[in-house]
Amino acid sequence: MVTLDKLRLEMEKQLAFDKNIHTVEVRADTLDECLDDASVQLGSKKNNLEYEVIEKGCQGIAGLMKKPWRIRVYENPSIIRKKKAMEAASLGGTQSDTGVLENEKVDGMFYVHRFGSHIFVKVTLPKGNGSPIEASDLLNEARRPDNISLDEKLLKKLASEGTEDKYVDVGQFTHVPACDAVMAVDISKDEMQVTITVSPPSSGGSEISAENIKSALKTQGVCAGIDEEKINSFVDTPVYNIPYLVAAAVLPVNGTDAYIEYNFKTDKTKLRLKETANGQVDFKELNLIENVVAGQPLAKKILPQRGKVGKTVFGRCLEAKNGKDIPIPLGQNTRLDKDGRTIVAEKNGNVILVGDKITVEEVYEVPGVNIKSGNIRYMGTVVCRGNVEDGFNIKADGNIEIYGSVGNCRIEAGGDIVISQGVMGRDEGEIITSKSVWARFLQNVKVTAEEYVVVNDNIMNSNVTAMKKILLKGKRASIIGGHLFATEEITAKNIGSSGGGIETILEVGFDPKAKLRLQELQELQSNVVKQLEEVDLNISTLENQKKVRRSLPKEKEETLANLRTQRVELMDSSEKMSAEINEINAHNRELKVVGCVNASGTVYPGAKILVRDEIDEVRSECKAVTFYFDSGFVKRKKYEPAQDAEEVEKPDGFK
Repeated sequence: MVTLDKLRLEMEKQLAFDKNIHTVEVRADTLDECLDDASVQLGSKKNNLEYEVIEKGCQGIAGLMKKPWRIRVYENPSIIRKKKAMEAASLGGTQSDTGVLENEKVDGMFYVHRFGSHIFVKVTLPKGNGSPIEASDLLNEARRPDNISLDEKLLKKLASEGTEDKYVDVGQFTHVPACDAVMAVDISKDEMQVTITVSPPSSGGSEISAENIKSALKTQGVCAGIDEEKINSFVDTPVYNIPYLVAAAVLPVNGTDAYIEYNFKTDKTKLRLKETANGQVDFKELNLIENVVAGQPLAKKILPQRGKVGKTVFGRCLEAKNGKDIPIPLGQNTRLDKDGRTIVAEKNGNVILVGDKITVEEVYEVPGVNIKSGNIRYMGTVVCRGNVEDGFNIKADGNIEIYGSVGNCRIEAGGDIVISQGVMGRDEGEIITSKSVWARFLQNVKVTAEEYVVVNDNIMNSNVTAMKKILLKGKRASIIGGHLFATEEITAKNIGSSGGGIETILEVGFDPKAKLRLQELQELQSNVVKQLEEVDLNISTLENQKKVRRSLPKEKEETLANLRTQRVELMDSSEKMSAEINEINAHNRELKVVGCVNASGTVYPGAKILVRDEIDEVRSECKAVTFYFDSGFVKRKKYEPAQDAEEVEKPDGFK
C-alpha cells in the first residue's frame, strides 16, 4: 500500500536528485548546433541529452530579423544515475558527494577473467539496498580444472571488501597460447571510428585485456578519441564476433555566430496580459509599450565564438568554422556604451525594432485607445488619432494630444493635455496634468491642472482646479453647474443656468491645493476633538470610580492606562494639525494674487462667487461684470478682459 509518507519520501528523493542535475543554456543558429555545443560542455553524447526550448529561433528573411535558438540542456536522468553508480563503484562503495544514491538499489557484481596465464577478479560492492555478492558464487566461478593455483582466502576477502574497480591477480592456470582469443582492429577510411572484432578463446586460452586493446590501438597508430570506458566495459562483459567501437574521432565544434541579446520583448504580437490579485485577467492592460529611460541598456551584442578543432583517431586536425560577426543595429535615439557592445537609450520613450534596428520613439501614436490598444503608459508623448473609449486610461510623462473625444477615462500627463473633441466623464472621469489642459468642452469630469485650463465651449457639472487660470474663450463659453477653483482668475461668457436649479460655485484668490488640504485638516481635527471629549469623559469616569473604591479591577486599570496613552496621542495629533492649519492660513494671507471672476455675458441667479473666502451669491442677473476683492468684501465692476489671455492661446509643441 502506498502511503502519503512513502509518496512524500519518494518525491523528496526525486527533488534532491533533480537539484543536482547540471544544466547549460546555449545559443546557436540551429537546434543541432545548440545540441553539439551542449554535448561538449556537458561531456555527453547528443543521444543522452534532453532540452527545453527557451526561445525559438528564426532564420529571418534575406538575413534580416534573424533570431538564434536558445535552449536549456541537461543530461538524461537515467544516464546520470548509471554514471553515478559507476563512480560510486569506482570509489569502493563510498557514498557519492550528492548523497542521492545511498537509498538506490544497486547489487554487487563480480567478474572473473583469465589474462595471459593468470586469473584476475574484479568485485564491485552493492549500493543502497543492493545485495552483496556471495563468496561461494565467486569461488565457484573462479574454480576450474586447469587452475594451477587459486588464493581462496584472498577471494573471500575481496568478496566482502571489493577491488576498487581494478582487476586483482588471484591465481594461475594452465595457459594454452594457441587457444587465445583473437582480436582484429578495423579503422574506417575517414579515420573517424575504430572498432575491434574479437573471437572467443577456446579452453585454456587467454581473454583480451584492456592492455591488449590499448597496445593494439597504439600499434595501429591510433592516438586520439580512445574511449577508456568502452574498453573497460568490453573487458568486463566481452562481445564476441561483433564489431565493437573502442575509439572515435573528436568532432569539431563550429563557433556560434554573433547575435544580439535583447533586454526587451521583440515580438509585439504576443499579448502579455496583466493578472490582478484575485487571479482575474485585466484585458485593458495589454503591456504593448516597453518604456525605457535615458541611459537604460536595451541590448548587448554577444561576440562570435571561435570554433573548436577536432581530431581524427590518428590525431589529424579537423577544421571548425568560426562564428560570423554582425553589425550592431543602432537606430534612432540609441547609442553604444563604453564597452562598444551594449546599446543604451539616449532619451525616454518606447523601445521598438524598426526593421532590425533598435529604436527609441519619443512620440507614441495610436489610432484610438480601446480594447485593441489597451491602457497606455508611456514615458514620452502620446498622440491618439481617435477617441479614448470608456474605461481606458492614458498616462504619459510628456504631452498627450487626443484628436477625438474622451469618455469615462483617466488621462494623466507630465506635460500638456490637448483634447480636440472634449470630455464626457460620466461623473467618474479624471484629467490630471503637471501643466495645462486644452479641450473643446468638459462635462461631468474632474480636472486638475498645475497651470491653465482652457476650454472653447463650456464646462458643465465638473470639478475643475487650476493653479493659475481657468479660461473659457469661445462663442458659447459657459460655466453651468460644478465647482471651479483657480488661484488667479476664472473667465467665461456666461456663468450659471438661466433656468436655475443647478448650483454653480466659482472660487478664486487662493491656492486650491492648500484650501483642499485645509478643509481636510479641519474635518480631521473636528473628529479628533470629538474623540478627545469622549476619551476625557471615560478617563474622568474611571478616576472617580477609583477615588470612591480606592482601587480598580485589573482590566479597568489597563483600560485607564490605554485611555491616557490614547489621550496623549490625540493631543499630539491635534497640535500637529493646528500647526499645519496655521501654516496654510499664513500661506493664503501672503498670496500676492487677489483673484477675480470675469463674465463677458450673463451671470445668472444662483451662482456663488468666492474671492478669498468672501462670498457673493448672485440673486439677480448681471451682465458684463467682473467680481473682485476689496476691503474684505467681494465687489463688482464693469467687465475687464484678462490682459494676458492670449499668452495661453496654444500649448508649446502643438499645432
